[in-house]
Amino acid sequence: MSSPIALSEGCLDGLHHLKETREINTVILRFADTPGVLVVEVESNLTHEELVSALPPDEARLVVHELSFATPEGTRRREQLLVLWVPAGAGAQEEAYTAGYTALKDHLPDVHVHLTARRTHQLEYRRLVTLAG
Repeated sequence: MSSPIALSEGCLDGLHHLKETREINTVILRFADTPGVLVVEVESNLTHEELVSALPPDEARLVVHELSFATPEGTRRREQLLVLWVPAGAGAQEEAYTAGYTALKDHLPDVHVHLTARRTHQLEYRRLVTLAG
């Protein structure tokens, strides 16, 4: 994708809502019909299972998710994750979504856990906790 990536106003609002409130824990983004513009597809409070189920099996998506977990010492923690979801059927979308992923990394400097997932098992809860912990 040669054009710069833009975050729609709704996208910015969703990311702000995730960061500033405890009402939601997940924002799933997709590209709009307008080339290079990311929009919110899902803004919700999802369980881990609901998050994985919400990802299309043949289309790429970008996910910002606040993972809640307990440390080995029993302390409750929350860590935001940035996920580039690129399943096998989304091959033609990979370049655009990778550019969007890079733009989101720049926009979300407080998110320190970044991962690319091509299969749902790569989003397994324990794996995410290990990455976040």
